[in-house]
Amino acid sequence: MPSTDPTDGALLLRALRHLTPTAGLLTEIGERFVGSGHTVALVGGPVRDAFLGRTSPDLDFTTSASPDEIEQVLTGWADTTWDVGRAFGTIGARKGEHQLEFTTYRADAYQAGSRKPAVAFGESLEEDLVRRDFTVNAMALRLPELTFVDPHDGLADLAAQVLRTPQSPEVSFSDDPLRMMRAARFTGQLGLRPAPEVLTSMQEMAARLEIVSAERVRDELVKLMLSVDPRAGLEVLVATGLAEQVLPELPALQLEVDEHHRHKDVFEHSLTVLQQAIDLEDVPCAEGEDVVPGPDLVLRLAALLHDIGKPPTRRFEPGGGVSFHHHEVVGAKMTRTRLRALRFDKETIRSVTRLVELHLRFHGYGSGEWTDSAVRRYITDAGPLLGRLHKLTRSDCTTRNRRKAARLAASYDHLEQRIDRLRSEEELNAVRPDLDGHQIGQVLGIEPGPALGRAYKHLLAVRLDQGPLGEEAARAELLRWWTQEGSTGG
Repeated sequence: MPSTDPTDGALLLRALRHLTPTAGLLTEIGERFVGSGHTVALVGGPVRDAFLGRTSPDLDFTTSASPDEIEQVLTGWADTTWDVGRAFGTIGARKGEHQLEFTTYRADAYQAGSRKPAVAFGESLEEDLVRRDFTVNAMALRLPELTFVDPHDGLADLAAQVLRTPQSPEVSFSDDPLRMMRAARFTGQLGLRPAPEVLTSMQEMAARLEIVSAERVRDELVKLMLSVDPRAGLEVLVATGLAEQVLPELPALQLEVDEHHRHKDVFEHSLTVLQQAIDLEDVPCAEGEDVVPGPDLVLRLAALLHDIGKPPTRRFEPGGGVSFHHHEVVGAKMTRTRLRALRFDKETIRSVTRLVELHLRFHGYGSGEWTDSAVRRYITDAGPLLGRLHKLTRSDCTTRNRRKAARLAASYDHLEQRIDRLRSEEELNAVRPDLDGHQIGQVLGIEPGPALGRAYKHLLAVRLDQGPLGEEAARAELLRWWTQEGSTGG
């Protein structure tokens, strides 16, 4: 039964006020469906978000109408309709600025060993709500009268900031194992905490996530990483064992901290780096360049994964030290492998992997010992990722030693200032050799091929080491190099 808490009335009024801009649209939709002999309700996220004072990007509806009947009702009213997933009962539509989705009452269930849910259409709103993932998403507004329907007391759970399931967690998670990841995502996104029985079921059923496709797992992970507090959700993933199925490299970071405290807790360090990177999103660098608008998936993934190469490279040194030699190289390879397994796109994989590979480069800078040549290489090696590399490098300082932290921050300030100076002097954002490929071919009298490629790379290296030469000096250097070693392939 719905909650009888006296605060519910005030909360409902607040939600209805939040939905006021769409009240006319909701009434129209309700009247069209009811007029055609069907029932329809606003359901799930939009209702939950209205109580939270949030605006959902899309409006989701559930209805007694079949997909064909949904299209019939919307024809002549919606600006356009499309097939989102007819087999799952879902039709999409657009009306003005509003994106709408209509789904026939249904009940999803995964069959043992299957990656795809078996779909059975239901007969009533109540039957549809009981198969929702969590009680906070099992609330509805029946249209057109805007009657609030909450058979599983989702409003009380929302007020208590707790995640419960309409059915037993075992049944809910068996129907769709991805719901366990959604619990972690809602922790980071909405600040809702799984109830004890939900956590227990997540721990016991984590392995069932194996039957969910990598693409669905990836999409849920992305939503978590882009949430307000991904750290909280990631902690749930690790605590329940779900991370072993999604990002096994993450729990592997929980290296034991020995009694002499010879190294940090790498897992906690990584979560802190992630939070610090998030705090730096939208913050301009030294001269206002290289802003990273948040939320930025590439930066956040790189911050989370930057040290995953530490466990396999850990060595206990004589005298009590601990080393992680080349963990950035090993970590970059591990990052590429994991993101590929999760079916991330090539550009995201390339960018995150490159940041993991470069995240230690700054530590050779010291107090400014780098030559201008080394600074140029830092810029060009980072390329379009330089802004993110700035944020990642600064975030990687989690020491409690204030003097050390201040020293590192000042050193990076100095590096950024040098980068800005070189950029203004040399336009390093688009650094190229002083001669292009066509000019190189003319000077040396060679056709495009490996030899011309070697010549181009040589002039680029000279450009990075010495700065702009000018065409005449570049020609002389090219001929010198060609005469001494280039023509022989050395």
